[in-house]
Amino acid sequence: MMHMTLYWGKKVTLLFDSWKTESWLSYSMSLLACLVVAALYQYLENRRIRLRLAGERRLPPVAAAIQTPLMGWKISSDKAKLGGKLIGSVLFGVNSGIGYLLMLAIMSFNGGVFVAIVLGLSIGYLLFRSEVFEDDVGGVGDRTCACA
Repeated sequence: MMHMTLYWGKKVTLLFDSWKTESWLSYSMSLLACLVVAALYQYLENRRIRLRLAGERRLPPVAAAIQTPLMGWKISSDKAKLGGKLIGSVLFGVNSGIGYLLMLAIMSFNGGVFVAIVLGLSIGYLLFRSEVFEDDVGGVGDRTCACA
């Protein structure tokens, strides 16, 4: 039976039928996993924002083509921008997936899971995203929902 109201207890099913907690040890390990994944969400968001900021910076005219001296290859700034966009898109997809999984975990309606995820998001924000550089992004700022 799925709970439809917030409850407190060690018996919870998270995301999969096979992820059930029956003891306090398994429950606390699950809460720790939720906390770590929520902090990882903030870390990946930080990486994505930094990548976007690095891509928006204009390359100086001298560095329009990056040369690799050993192989003689030239990488144009257009290819570098495309690579940055591709990596940014992959990071966005992974981060969105993690955000939705966190949201579904909260929908277990277990109070401990809720607190662990909110605490993990807060710790991750403190460690990785509380820097001033977010004001420079333009449109990508603080979001209170992990899946946003």
